Amino acid sequence: MLKDAGHDIVLVGRRDGSVAGSEIQREIPSFAPGEIDTVTLYVNPTIQEGYKSVVEALQPNRVIFNPGTENPEWMISLKAKGIEPDVACTLVLLSTGQY
Repeated sequence: MLKDAGHDIVLVGRRDGSVAGSEIQREIPSFAPGEIDTVTLYVNPTIQEGYKSVVEALQPNRVIFNPGTENPEWMISLKAKGIEPDVACTLVLLSTGQY
């Protein structure tokens, strides 16, 4: 849905594969701070530990915590760093024009 809405995507995961014609990468590629607008999470808080420092270094405007990924401690830390945590479903945000 992100691609259909005209958004560029970078997929990062623990398994090889592809989604909507985009390959899943094992590591977050290098981007300049602020170059990424939104990070949307689909992994539980335990798995998030391995991504925290890299996501924070990206300095996105927001991090969306999809259902089941809520992480109150990290959300507080993100907010303190000027990154807006958002507990929401990315697909719902897209389908209702709120993304």
